[in-house]
Amino acid sequence: MTSTTVQLELRQDGVLHVKEEVVFEGDAPSRGLVDRTRYDDGSDRLYRVTGLKGDATLTGETITLKGTGSATLEYDVQGAVTPLADAQELRWYAVGAWSVPVEQAKVSVSGPATMQNLSCFAGPLSSAIACTEASMDHTGVTAEFGQQDLGTGEVLTVVVGYPTGATRGAPILERRFELSNAFTLNAVTGGALAALLLLMLGGLGLLYWTRGRDARVVGHESGSLSGVENGHFAPPDGVRPGQIGTLMDEQADVIDVTATIVDLAVRGYLRIDEQPRQTYETPDWRLVRMPAAQVASLMPYERELHDAIFDGRDTVLLSELQGSFGAKLGKVREALYRDVVTQGWFARRPDTVRTRWTTVGVVLTGLGVVATVALAWFTTYGLLGLALIIAGAALAVGGQYMPAKTAKGAGALAHTLGFREYLSGADIGGDVPVAQRVELFSRYLPYAVIFDSVDRWARVVSSVTGNGQQADHLYWYHGPAEWDLSRFADSMRTFTMTTSGAISTTRQFRSL
Repeated sequence: MTSTTVQLELRQDGVLHVKEEVVFEGDAPSRGLVDRTRYDDGSDRLYRVTGLKGDATLTGETITLKGTGSATLEYDVQGAVTPLADAQELRWYAVGAWSVPVEQAKVSVSGPATMQNLSCFAGPLSSAIACTEASMDHTGVTAEFGQQDLGTGEVLTVVVGYPTGATRGAPILERRFELSNAFTLNAVTGGALAALLLLMLGGLGLLYWTRGRDARVVGHESGSLSGVENGHFAPPDGVRPGQIGTLMDEQADVIDVTATIVDLAVRGYLRIDEQPRQTYETPDWRLVRMPAAQVASLMPYERELHDAIFDGRDTVLLSELQGSFGAKLGKVREALYRDVVTQGWFARRPDTVRTRWTTVGVVLTGLGVVATVALAWFTTYGLLGLALIIAGAALAVGGQYMPAKTAKGAGALAHTLGFREYLSGADIGGDVPVAQRVELFSRYLPYAVIFDSVDRWARVVSSVTGNGQQADHLYWYHGPAEWDLSRFADSMRTFTMTTSGAISTTRQFRSL
């Protein structure tokens, strides 16, 4: 570029009118406009170029000349004036960022008032090196600036000071996104965040108190309960082992199914036959259907489990329980959840309640993330969105505790805990007739599976038979040759662990 002559006219409304005359050789050059600079820690300053006309086109922030040899163009700039404490400052990048070097640049500036001071800089955009020429005429309303040999992409910046009120110009600011600014902690944001957290978490506490808390039980005394009435086994409230697990932790899970299998054996619906094995072989058991058992009298979840085990066959190895068994365990779980509602222990299925509240919590957390991003991007109040995230996360976690027992369910739980106390520390009674001990203690065993006291009650069962002497097997559990009840405790512990492991590998129970 041989030369460029720029005339800047600052008008009273703060708009800077620019007229450029350019002489060049070869292909028409282009110029990259400075449309954004850093203003302060939180904002960028924008320069808006509008109304371009003449021998040039404006695409984005690039002016491209047209024609050959010379070009004339005009445009307006908004945002180039900055009000100061006792003055106004005009700053504009009058020449520069051209795609070719500039041999000679001339800039004249005129405005609506007498100039108070002036300066100019040449070189890179952030250069503090003065230009080669800067002067003001005798009237003080016009200034001339000049620079020779601007390199490709270099800029000639002019700065002129005017008295306060000379124009109505002001900088155009745009908030710049920075994490440090987006999450500003001050009295306003901190106080608002604390208030929102107090309101939301207080609301969650109130929600749990009114909707997720077990009904109060009046008149239920705690204490040890033996589960025997008139010499016969009678668990408190008639609760079955599988029901106890769901009643206590509100989950239909692995141990509930394992205890139910043992309970079905003890009650005569199937028999457990331990298989012979060598020293390093994996233990296995054969489950045998008892043909005389009245399966129709079972509870729905027990019948579903019985059908899942045998599936039209009379015997099955525990190691073979896969395929259709795994698929049908989902029905067992569904039946268990329906059962606790049918018993009147829960007003609604615990899994449905958990899912509903957890889903609401996840949705609220998602909304909190969106709100936080939006607030952080457009404002400095990003902290306020964190209140939604915290509340949503609290609700998603708290949703696991939202299933609430009815008064009847809370009473059944109180009795069940008394039964657990008895099983964990009862004096194995000499008041139980010898003839009833095997059956009674066997009936305790499935509950011991739930209460994690299998070893104790397996040893109790193995210590007696119908006549008080050792025997080779129980009526519901048979061992291999050269096996007797002295080994029953170890066999029972291994059986419950193996059964629980087999169940937990199925898709329906894997997460539990």
